[in-house]
Amino acid sequence: MIKQSLGMRTMKPLPFLLLVLLALPAAVQAQFTFTTNNGAITITGFTGNPTTLNIPNTTNGLPVTSIGNLAFAGKFNVTSVTIGTNVTSIGANAFIGCSRLTGITIPESVTNFGYGPFANCTKLTAINVDINNPAYTSVGGVLFNQGQTTLVQCPGAMTGSYIVPNSVIIIGNYSFDNCTNLTNISIPSSVTSIGNDGVFGCRSLTSITIPSSVTSIGTNAFNQCAILTNVIIPYSVTNLGDGAFASCTSLKAISVDTNSPAYSSVGGVLFNQNQTLLIQYPAGIAGNYIIPNSVTTVGNDSFFLCSSLTGITIPNTVSSIGEWAFADCSGLTDVTIPNSVTNIEYEAFFNCPDLAGIYFLGNAPTANTFVSQVFTADNATVYYLPGTTGWSSTFCQLPTVLWNPQAQNDASFGMQTNQFGFNITGTGGLVIVVEASTNLSNPVWTPIATNTLTSGSVYFSDPQWTNYPGRYYRLRSP
Repeated sequence: MIKQSLGMRTMKPLPFLLLVLLALPAAVQAQFTFTTNNGAITITGFTGNPTTLNIPNTTNGLPVTSIGNLAFAGKFNVTSVTIGTNVTSIGANAFIGCSRLTGITIPESVTNFGYGPFANCTKLTAINVDINNPAYTSVGGVLFNQGQTTLVQCPGAMTGSYIVPNSVIIIGNYSFDNCTNLTNISIPSSVTSIGNDGVFGCRSLTSITIPSSVTSIGTNAFNQCAILTNVIIPYSVTNLGDGAFASCTSLKAISVDTNSPAYSSVGGVLFNQNQTLLIQYPAGIAGNYIIPNSVTTVGNDSFFLCSSLTGITIPNTVSSIGEWAFADCSGLTDVTIPNSVTNIEYEAFFNCPDLAGIYFLGNAPTANTFVSQVFTADNATVYYLPGTTGWSSTFCQLPTVLWNPQAQNDASFGMQTNQFGFNITGTGGLVIVVEASTNLSNPVWTPIATNTLTSGSVYFSDPQWTNYPGRYYRLRSP
């Protein structure tokens, strides 16, 4: 699962929707959909699979003035586009994902661009602008506003290194989106803001230096920069969007300037300054992780695509788990949710295919399933404790089971056929791990056996009991 925000926004319905069939040769005909408002036409899309698009100047006697948000999103058959000279506005992500588009010329008339108009156009070699355009310009095929203070869009086919001009203050939303062949982006000290999805999906980017002029880094700004290994956040950054460094699968550490008033780093993990919010865990770190006791919120996207994460310990201080927090953590097989957690956001454990057991230590939390499910794990079971409330036969569409194993002090307890053992009873089908320790004042618990309560009961015996003068036992989940 590759997560990508398309920046979709809710828009007011326009008066009506029409179709127009341009009088072009059959091989390139496009049936456009459009809306009419105040005597002007906005193109909203097309049907069919043409390779060439000619946006007309007029239709039905009315000027075509706009190309709407996401109008041609994902139209991978399109190789060339001609934009009519009445078009003044091109919407956000208007051509996003037109992966075969190789070139585009912006006419003099266009004076307004939404964010990321040509994002993820991976074969786009240049964005050219009419020299008489009063609002925008092109330098080396890169689209800027006229004063070159905002970098609007870098063509997706650009290769090697790119030096952002010293005039640039804002690197816009989606501006380097899926420039998969860029190996380095040099950001000058004039830049103060890197937008949402600004450097998203730059999979060949080996390093990035964020200058101390930058105060804001947007949501998913460096998401899926797969071979970045280290990031240093300067003290100047006081606004960091969700998932800014999510799914950077080679990232081993996120460092923070010690003078930062907003953020901190412990063991390469990114937190807010007082470490109550866990913001980003580097996806390149493998093994188990124990979240610090200071944390109250596991942030949105914080462990997204941490496929090498094999275990997570959530302390009893955490009250909320954010959206996509553990999405695509394919190495997780079980997770324990402490009784302090009262809220879990949507898709928090999306696409965790090996997740088998989810163990809740408290009452059923609020689970945001408005968009989709919290858990997507085909074989997972939710376990809850006796005396807790809010549980039914399912939780977030997963089956629930009462977790109630008990060691029985009955005739089975003690020496049986030269081994020490006892019966364990509980809900049928529970899987129980028996651990042992020799010292309760400073315990080190060692797993001895894993037992399944096939019919609600199982006999446990310790084959090594003679090796210890005394031993303590406890039961836990797998």
